[in-house]
Amino acid sequence: MDTMPGELTRPQREALKEIWRRTPEAGDWARTGDLASALGVSPATATAMVKRMVAQGLVTHAPYRGVALSEAGRRLAAAVVRRHRIVERLLSDLLGYSWAEADKLAPCFEHDLPEEVEERLFDALGRPATCPHGFPIPGEGAEGVPQLAQLYDLDPGARAVVALSSSVSPPMVAFLGEMGLVPGAEVEVIDKQPFGGPVVVRVGGVERALGERAGRQVRVRMLSPGPQHLLGAALAPVGEDQ
Repeated sequence: MDTMPGELTRPQREALKEIWRRTPEAGDWARTGDLASALGVSPATATAMVKRMVAQGLVTHAPYRGVALSEAGRRLAAAVVRRHRIVERLLSDLLGYSWAEADKLAPCFEHDLPEEVEERLFDALGRPATCPHGFPIPGEGAEGVPQLAQLYDLDPGARAVVALSSSVSPPMVAFLGEMGLVPGAEVEVIDKQPFGGPVVVRVGGVERALGERAGRQVRVRMLSPGPQHLLGAALAPVGEDQ
């Protein structure tokens, strides 16, 4: 019999969310050390948690590779992520929290939310397709993220709309929010320095300079390609920031 969401402890649900975030495709692996860091626990605690989830049939663990969700684990993680992203929408859409604040606050009460209330809340929000960051809400269409251009790969003159931040790092997400690089924002590339130098963009009428690492965390949908833009080179699947 499959494990149900209510049968998991809060740390296990948080672990499933983090593994999901780091393994966008079935068969991907997440490093146990990264999981421990994200959850704020010791490597030994993370390893013990993984062993329990292996016994429950939720994950597979392999030395030097890390942890991967089983088919049952991916289904359960999708349910946990769905609830988290619905609660994020509540905090963002109705209570006015920023996307970074919504992500941080959602775990404070999402784990105790009855399933019936979750679905009524989802209906009351207008059945949104994505969370405030732009990630799809599982169960509402494609559960993965389509291939999208990285902002850093665009050429001067290109115009695009921010789709999402592919980073799961709270400081990076907060930084991008402060820069105005949030889902739905229109952005134009003004200049780009060679050899990994910064890219200068205009967003909200203000010019901003982004380093390569930050620029690669912003995924966009093109409005106009610019004079030299090679779209094929800019497309890449969303993954964990390095």
